[in-house]
Amino acid sequence: MEPIVITIISGISALAIAVFMAYYVLKQTQGSERIMEIAAAIKEGALAFLGREYRILAIFVVIIAIILGVVPALGWLVGLAFVFGAISSGLAGFVGMSIAVRANSRTAAAAQKSLNQGLRVSFRSGAVMGMCVVGIGILGLSILYLTFGDNPDFLKIIPGFGFGASSVAIFARVGGGIYTKAADTGADIVGKVEKGIPEDDPRNAAVIADFVGDNVGDVAGMGADLFESYVDSIIAAMTLGLIAVFSTTLGKSLFPGIPEELAMSRAWFLPLLVAAGGIAASIIGIFLVRVGEKLEMVALLNALRRGTFSASILTAIFSFLAVYFLKADIGVFWAILVGLTAGVLIGESTNFFTSYVYKPTLRIAEASQTGAGTNIVSGFANGLMSSLPPVILIVAAILVAHHFADVYGVAMAGVGMLATLGIQDATDAFGPVADNAGGIIEMSGLPEEIRQRTDALDSLGNTTAATGKGFAIGAAGLTALALLLSYSQAVGIGLSDISLLDPHVIAGLFLGAVLPAVFCAMTLNAVGKTSFSIVNEVRRQFREIPGLMEETAKPEYAKCVDICTRDAIRQMIAPGIITIVSPVVVGLVLGPIALAGFLMGAISSGLILAIAFANAGGSWDNAKKWIETGAYNGKGSEAHKAAVVGDTVGDPMKDTAGPSLNIMIKLTAIIALVMAPVLAGFAGLI
Repeated sequence: MEPIVITIISGISALAIAVFMAYYVLKQTQGSERIMEIAAAIKEGALAFLGREYRILAIFVVIIAIILGVVPALGWLVGLAFVFGAISSGLAGFVGMSIAVRANSRTAAAAQKSLNQGLRVSFRSGAVMGMCVVGIGILGLSILYLTFGDNPDFLKIIPGFGFGASSVAIFARVGGGIYTKAADTGADIVGKVEKGIPEDDPRNAAVIADFVGDNVGDVAGMGADLFESYVDSIIAAMTLGLIAVFSTTLGKSLFPGIPEELAMSRAWFLPLLVAAGGIAASIIGIFLVRVGEKLEMVALLNALRRGTFSASILTAIFSFLAVYFLKADIGVFWAILVGLTAGVLIGESTNFFTSYVYKPTLRIAEASQTGAGTNIVSGFANGLMSSLPPVILIVAAILVAHHFADVYGVAMAGVGMLATLGIQDATDAFGPVADNAGGIIEMSGLPEEIRQRTDALDSLGNTTAATGKGFAIGAAGLTALALLLSYSQAVGIGLSDISLLDPHVIAGLFLGAVLPAVFCAMTLNAVGKTSFSIVNEVRRQFREIPGLMEETAKPEYAKCVDICTRDAIRQMIAPGIITIVSPVVVGLVLGPIALAGFLMGAISSGLILAIAFANAGGSWDNAKKWIETGAYNGKGSEAHKAAVVGDTVGDPMKDTAGPSLNIMIKLTAIIALVMAPVLAGFAGLI
């Protein structure tokens, strides 16, 4: 069977499973009339935001496509691939969110039956997102190969697809992140801290906006984010396939005994086949996830680990078969395996630093007894320390993969790490659904026993979301590095051409290192400004609506939804534009060698900040949840109030700035790769 046929079948299978999972979710009961009313408001707000966001992105996509088309060294085929990538990325996020906003009410109803049924409904809704991301991704790349594979400019055209996916992802992640964390922060500050009312209390005007934000940020934004990670890793490996025929470093062919032209074709197909095997493994893993009625976090985590670990083992087996089928050197398999292993271990490292099962998060909860200051110091220190294991694992993966298969091995390690994305994404995307379900139950006034089940699922979702972010950030580091290597090959930069003593390299390195800091400042300020508006609006409603606190009047939810929508869309533009413009300016002004230094600085600095921000925020959140289980006098205690403040600080770090950074570093790298034909032989203006 031809390799391209296998990849197409795997993509279609992924979408078929997504349809099956969606059908399962949609046929579940939605619960009471009150539950359906709340769910309808969430759905309306989420679709309205996404509609306005996509209309603005459509204008941006058209402008960039025209620019790419008129640049002589690029051309209209690159512009067309860019549009195709943008549409594919947006579609993956939209489909996943469409099911999520319909699954929250059904999860709330399912949790009334049993914990296992609540997990099944929410997890299968997340599986829709996971299967759509990998299915659309591999089909999109396969279509590009079938259409342009014989074109001599194929390796110039295909990065345009990744550029389109990354461009949509940066705006979707930043815009959704601003929305969700502004609403969440505003609701917490006024509700839990000032008024002392429970989380998701129906008297809080920002609650519906908070629910909407979970969907547009943590589902649609995250889906677009992981979609571009997935396709960019494959694109990097396909681009480096040019030098996979014969490794000058290893002194041997990576496809021994195969004619050069055929070897190059197989080097292009291998990452697609590994991804196809990962899809099959993820499908099997998804059906292995089930849990009993115990509310312990360990039992819930083990239920998901059963699925993810099984998928990883099967992916390793399928990857070996792909290497054997294409007659690649066994060293390529070891490179894939080390990437796959590093991905699993990075997830476990993140789990250790963010779950309240382990000491790091428990120490933050303990520090909350002496106030918000010690809580924040402890949490931020934990986030910084948590960056060490992933960096060591990524460094080890790079060195081992390079040892076995040169730079092609580094790219294949990134493909291996992301091969199980179908199930990894499912474990991440189910969290916002469980969170929404718990909020709906709180607003509906259902018994505490039901809320305990959704709280358990929500806590599990927080942990898996943190694990998913760590996994995505680690994959971003490897993928961005592979794209950097692809860029250096495309512009003809060799190892002897780059010296750390070269002023242009140093200049590029510093400019790249500062970009993530500026990006984080812009996104955090955006959340702060929008939160300010939300806090004042919620305060106004408590002050001016008679009977609101006594529950004899209803808050004006729509006003908070409108504020978040308007401000998030307006403030997502600047961080996205600066990310896109920066590598272009550096490349044209300082030259291709300085741009290589710029990418090295952005990747290293962005990776560490992304891990630290994501894990600090995740541990603050779960420290609060641990106290809410009854520790240190539980809800309403001084320790709980301090933990709420810490969680408020961590929210924009873990759900806006942190996860957006992994898109930022890949976007700068893919733009450099797209620009390579323009910069080849170009010395720069300075």
